[in-house]
Amino acid sequence: MINVTFLGTGTSQGVPIIGSDHPVCKSKDPKDKRLRVSVLVQWESYNLVIDCGPDFRQQMLRENIKHIDGIFFTHEHADHSAGMDDIRPFYFKQGDIPVFGTERVINNFNERFKYIFSKDNKYPGAPSVDINIISAKKRFEFKGKKIIPIEVMHNNLSILGFRIDDFCYLTDVKTIPNKEYNKLKNIDLLVLSCLRIDEHPNHLNLKEAEILIDKLKPKKCYLTHISHLMGFHEEVNKKLAKNVFLAYDTLRIKSH
Repeated sequence: MINVTFLGTGTSQGVPIIGSDHPVCKSKDPKDKRLRVSVLVQWESYNLVIDCGPDFRQQMLRENIKHIDGIFFTHEHADHSAGMDDIRPFYFKQGDIPVFGTERVINNFNERFKYIFSKDNKYPGAPSVDINIISAKKRFEFKGKKIIPIEVMHNNLSILGFRIDDFCYLTDVKTIPNKEYNKLKNIDLLVLSCLRIDEHPNHLNLKEAEILIDKLKPKKCYLTHISHLMGFHEEVNKKLAKNVFLAYDTLRIKSH
């Protein structure tokens, strides 16, 4: 069994957006307040985080996480990686933190977080990482689980989703290459990004997400990476298919 906690379900600016008077940004419903997108995946005694955005510290404190066994990165954009410095408490307790990303992503981090990724002339107190380069072309094993990386397209940027057993996490999706669909059969639990109602050049909108869900036919699907322009959580959730739900921060779900 895999346990999944939604650490954040918001888009790159989070919800509410700074300075916005949009009604959703003024909502009193906690489900309309969204940190940057990330999930915690747990099995046995293991804690895996997918993406490490600018709200990582707050998310780890909220969930009372004492250790992490690794971080999988879907891509290098700031809302998925800007929390890198906050791995320090885990590093001080555990040593080098295993991180997994494509060669392009790791090269990007080598520039942006040189003080973390460099092995030379380390700044005292800086964390260190155990670097693992992965790609959609090769499956790998992590803590007894077979991990299937899946290539998805974020407009014209190739990024990764991940399948672990019958759980699949796909964020920042606009399209999926045809060659990847074989990896997406017989999904029990799908987490899929869906930005808003109107079309967007880089992300699925609700109509596009519904078409993709109908094609993939997961038993259940939870939508994430949600903008305030999607609308109020409770109102949108009522309009979705019976096996499709808007995720919200702190939601816990299970995949058997």
